[in-house]
Amino acid sequence: MQKDSQQISDNGIQVVAVSYDSVEILKGFSDKSEIKFPLLSDADSSVIKLYGLLNEKAKGKQAGIPHPATILVDKTNKIVARLDGTVMKRHTTKALLESIPGKSNDNEKTADK
Repeated sequence: MQKDSQQISDNGIQVVAVSYDSVEILKGFSDKSEIKFPLLSDADSSVIKLYGLLNEKAKGKQAGIPHPATILVDKTNKIVARLDGTVMKRHTTKALLESIPGKSNDNEKTADK
């Protein structure tokens, strides 16, 4: 999402990532990967659970890990779209932009092909 962050922002979306990793791990990952959007630590997975993303099968060191997904939340904190993925396959920027309520398919002109 970092490479398309300007295009996403231009469509009124603020990207925020939530992870069960610690602040220190996320800082190292963010610095190494040059990620500019916020990475939030949810060490107890409370937000992950709130959004129904907790991977109940994950045990041991991976306990608390979420299923990969992108959730669009409006300014009133209402979930308006959810795009599920896998560890190996995520949605495209085009799919993200097309999931914005009230947006037309004009996004196809500028989104990933």
